[in-house]
Amino acid sequence: MSYLDELISSSKVKSNVEEKRPEKKKEGLSLDDWLEEALPENKKLVDEYGVCKVYQIPGDKQMLYAVPVPRTKGPERMVLDTIKEAATRLITIPPEKFKDPKERREFYKKRILEIIESSPELGIPPTRKEFYAETVMREMIGYGPLDLLLQDDNLEEIMVIGPNKPVYIFHRKYDMCKTNVMFTRDDDIRAIIDRIARDVSRRIDAQVPLLDARLPDGSRVNATIPPVSLNGSTITIRKFREDPFTIVDMIKNGTLSSEVGAFLWMAYEGLSAKPANIIISGGTGSGKTTMLNVMTTFIPPTERVITIEDTAELKLPISHWVRFETRPPSIEGTGEIDMNTLIKNSLRMRPDRVIVGEVRGEEAFTLFTAMNTGHDGCAGTVHANNSRETLVRLTNPPMEVPSIMLSALDLIIVMKRVHDRRKGTIRRVTEIAEITGVLEDKPQIIYLYEWDPVTDTIRSTGVPSRYLQTLSRFTGLTHTDIMEELGKRKEFLESLLKRGIRDIDSVSVELNKYIAGEYGSQ
Repeated sequence: MSYLDELISSSKVKSNVEEKRPEKKKEGLSLDDWLEEALPENKKLVDEYGVCKVYQIPGDKQMLYAVPVPRTKGPERMVLDTIKEAATRLITIPPEKFKDPKERREFYKKRILEIIESSPELGIPPTRKEFYAETVMREMIGYGPLDLLLQDDNLEEIMVIGPNKPVYIFHRKYDMCKTNVMFTRDDDIRAIIDRIARDVSRRIDAQVPLLDARLPDGSRVNATIPPVSLNGSTITIRKFREDPFTIVDMIKNGTLSSEVGAFLWMAYEGLSAKPANIIISGGTGSGKTTMLNVMTTFIPPTERVITIEDTAELKLPISHWVRFETRPPSIEGTGEIDMNTLIKNSLRMRPDRVIVGEVRGEEAFTLFTAMNTGHDGCAGTVHANNSRETLVRLTNPPMEVPSIMLSALDLIIVMKRVHDRRKGTIRRVTEIAEITGVLEDKPQIIYLYEWDPVTDTIRSTGVPSRYLQTLSRFTGLTHTDIMEELGKRKEFLESLLKRGIRDIDSVSVELNKYIAGEYGSQ
């Protein structure tokens, strides 16, 4: 007896299955046919990779990003629902039994294929069985039609804005795009939100209609449901590259120059004597976290690093790494562990470096206390548009860092996302600055590097760096020695670019070889 025969022993279920058979005229359609059917005739195919296609639609400034998705209503939807009902009853091993997500998916897909193979009454053509099994598996243990989007490393953001509206994505190459993915029922969006909430043991309902969470792959999720989102439930997923950017990528993309890269490398490594304390500021999506992650490749492998984040995003090529993540209150309103508590705790753990994902409140005071008590090489990010705004934010509520403490901050790096009419959306380091006059209670910003939007280059202002003077004092090197070292590191980074060495592990190994004095032997 087939799996479905066990389910349809009652006439009621059997009659439902009969109604859910796909229409014969649909059986010959391929996935490409479906995509073609959904798009206007005057479309232009701009790009194609994997299972996705990117189209330019005349008269529409936004590209259209298309992936194979099932129909969400009609005969196909009925067949999918029937298979899912059968799989739910017949697959008795719960998903949480599998620690490896890939193994879990393969197991469920295999079992669903068995159900389809043993159920000819569904009328599914042989060429379509794999597609149906994949779709049902995604809906049962994945994130439905969002799964294909989550698998694309070229996407930065996935945005569900409600039912009967296209899902939007932010593409690393094509910026904001519409997609052919659409939820026809708010219940389908809510089902994905509920699954995410269960996975992270969080609550989302009418009383708590907001959710911040992290997917197993590290992607950050924000979800809302009515009544706060008036047009239906929403999901915003910030994806992170499986292959993180490195300093070599930053130079190649023009985010910064090789000279600036060498300066930041020398500052954050500190010539093994005085690592700089650094704040990276910028607006949403400007690349602050990416830059922070890049900076961590400059940390010597002998150091103990503690990272503290609201949502864990950093990927460090360091073995001696302790990761902390804040915890929100439970359903009963208890058990919250905030960032300030974690920073205080980290200072009792003999850290060489304390790195804070995002500084927003009273934890700023604790972080600056650490900087002022000998914990060099601290770093964090702040939402601010420029160096002056960073200074204002740090010294005013809710951070309220006393001005006198700012003397421990060596550098401010400002990131900005810019729309260039020639290059599209680009991210640039627009300022590198220092704070002076703190001890006189007259904090001022001194710019070391500034970005020129006309030439799209970042240039030295020629102003002497207070930090380099401090580095000279701690190392015993003259200013000339330090500038020669800066030039050598600049050449070394350019050599990595020429040799095509760019992945985070390889870059980290090469930088450590340089610090160990092995550069001359390469």
